[in-house]
Amino acid sequence: MLSLEEAIERSLAATPKLGGETISLANAEGRFAASDAKAKVSLPAFDNSAMDGYAVRSCDLKSATADSPVGLMCVGVIPAGTFPAGSLENETCMKIYTGSPIPDGTDAVIMQEDCRSTPGDGATILCNERVKPWENIRLQGEDIREGDAVISNGSRITAGTIGLLAASGHDRIEVGRRPRVGLLATGSELTEPPGCLKPGEIYESNRAMLASLAAKVNAEPTPYPIVPDSLDNTVAALERAFAENDVVVTSGGVSVGDHDHVKPAIEQLGGSVDFWKIAVKPGKPFVLGQVGSKPLFGLPGNPVSALVTYLLIVRPALLNMQGAREWRLTKRPGCLVDELVNRGDRRHFMRVTIDDRGLVLSAGGQRSHMLSSLAKANGLVDLPPKSRWSKGERVEVIPIDQ
Repeated sequence: MLSLEEAIERSLAATPKLGGETISLANAEGRFAASDAKAKVSLPAFDNSAMDGYAVRSCDLKSATADSPVGLMCVGVIPAGTFPAGSLENETCMKIYTGSPIPDGTDAVIMQEDCRSTPGDGATILCNERVKPWENIRLQGEDIREGDAVISNGSRITAGTIGLLAASGHDRIEVGRRPRVGLLATGSELTEPPGCLKPGEIYESNRAMLASLAAKVNAEPTPYPIVPDSLDNTVAALERAFAENDVVVTSGGVSVGDHDHVKPAIEQLGGSVDFWKIAVKPGKPFVLGQVGSKPLFGLPGNPVSALVTYLLIVRPALLNMQGAREWRLTKRPGCLVDELVNRGDRRHFMRVTIDDRGLVLSAGGQRSHMLSSLAKANGLVDLPPKSRWSKGERVEVIPIDQ
């Protein structure tokens, strides 16, 4: 059996980068930049006011106090979106608003709250406070200079990134293409909900679950019809899915039983199988295959095993295909409310709940077919083989919803 780390490394190596496409910023949130983007303008683009008030020469107000205000002649108004002409002379000022350009000859803005008009003389402004040079002024390029990198290749685009890109002159961005993922479920015992169940049948649930997870990382999932347990059916289903997608994810049919046809079907299509067992619980039977240049991830049929192996191995590969710089799962620190025990010889990714206070509790039964505890869980804890973690121990929780 492969270690999880080696399985991830081989999976990443088997997934080709898909290249880029250019999209509007409005559709870019959560995508990954496929090239560096540089600022087309400086931010701020010019020296401007950080306050509503008056543009002044700081040297004119060296003696200003509340008891002895300094009077300045207001010679104009600078609305936002206009640029003042000329230069201010000694002992003059101009009314200015937040974001308005700073006129030549001034080096500070005094806040409106620190000024008042002279009774009977609206042109004379009494200033009650001193100001330092460049006080309340946003300097050109102090945030970003023209030509600076706004986002680098492989970075995830956030709402903040979109704001910065737009402010620096961009309306479109090159991003990694979304991987098209074909989802297949194998098993003659499976049927589509909400149809009537015959004796021995169960409702298929993995495709809907995996589609929701894949969509979180920008993938375009396509569920295909349930595949009955025969080699011919499996070959035909895989052939179609490979033709229409960049990667194929199956659930079921990857163990060693007489009705497990995924591995021989890959070989019949001229593909190869890299590995088919990993040292984790749940999820020991897991196939990494390849047909042509396209990978196949064969997940176990048990729903919990399918989810865990998707998060641990398939999710990083889908991010890697988009050129994401960071594909590792995030973790949250927490504190155990009750002990957790792993008596087995494989790492056990146990279902837990973690609340807003960081308290961690088992979500219930840990057998790989138990969907009720999976529905309650919002995280996984990686418990080493033959280990017991006591109440009160600090742990790291892998959020499921990522």
